[in-house]
Amino acid sequence: MKYSEADKIFERAESLRQKSRYRTSLVLFGKALTGYFSTRDLHGIMGCQLSMGDVYRMIGDFDRAVESYSAALATGKKIGDNTAIADAKINIGLSLRGKGDWRNALKMSKDSLTFYKKTKDMQALAFALWAIAGALRIKGDIAKAITTYRESLEIFKSLRLMPSTGYCLCGLGGTSRIAGLFEESLRYYRSANTLFAGIRDTFGMAYSFCGIGNAFRMLGEYDKALSSFRRASAIYRTIGDRVSYSYTLWSIGTTHKMLREYQRARGFFKTAQALFRKTRDPRGIIYCRLGLGEIAMLEGRRSLAEKYIKESVVNARRYGFKVEKCHAEMLFSYLSGKPKTSCYLGLGLRLHFNEAPFNIP
Repeated sequence: MKYSEADKIFERAESLRQKSRYRTSLVLFGKALTGYFSTRDLHGIMGCQLSMGDVYRMIGDFDRAVESYSAALATGKKIGDNTAIADAKINIGLSLRGKGDWRNALKMSKDSLTFYKKTKDMQALAFALWAIAGALRIKGDIAKAITTYRESLEIFKSLRLMPSTGYCLCGLGGTSRIAGLFEESLRYYRSANTLFAGIRDTFGMAYSFCGIGNAFRMLGEYDKALSSFRRASAIYRTIGDRVSYSYTLWSIGTTHKMLREYQRARGFFKTAQALFRKTRDPRGIIYCRLGLGEIAMLEGRRSLAEKYIKESVVNARRYGFKVEKCHAEMLFSYLSGKPKTSCYLGLGLRLHFNEAPFNIP
């Protein structure tokens, strides 16, 4: 296969990836990679490895994503491409974040940020800030995550990079929700949704629909929430994004829990939990176990509730998830009589819970 043929295949694969046609793009990236290996084109090989890593990360196959990005890192070192090395590192960090490893995600992202500051690559710098903000959100440093997302947003806006601006708005929407700022969350997600509709970004549309649904859920507008979740789910199923789909299923389950439709809620939590296990997302599993534990508690099955909630407390502490630790400890204290919410105040979150069912953000 000639280089030009491999290059054409790569371009077709990239076009499909941009349209969120992930599975089809992977097949073409594989063909292009074979072509580049046959001509010993290291730059082409590295480009394929990075792009394949992106696709694996988007569909929730974080182990393969790390494998692809690590291969790109090795190739980048062979050809002395420091920018590619930094790009690979930050993407390895994003994949590790997907597995709940926010500590190493922050380390990798900060290493790349230092490089981008030296080279004054503003687009890459903004991307690094966005990645760091996401890791801080998983860690539970919510105020710092919001500040970092805003830094990233301002740079992307100044560069007029619309998709990246939209993803920052979504990041701010989700982090604002965790902080208890539900009206702000809805505004951010609606702005992102309008932007993504204008540029026809399929994944962005789904992401923002899910966020809009969660904002409506927190505001007690459950019919609107379910309508938005249905729109997000339809897109996620089509493009094959297991990670985002799993969180959408959890959100739907939580909405049914708030409507006291416990059997339906249980079904969504179990389906989401199975998907989180496939993607090895400990944080997602914690949310599902908490949901199942709360339903058991509401149905009077105390021993089962204790099992689920105690397990969640242990795992939240183990992975260093500050917000999820608060949720788990609050639920466990409720089993003993009254929910303790001082943990949320310690994190600077405006969350208040009195009576079950609890609308976990």
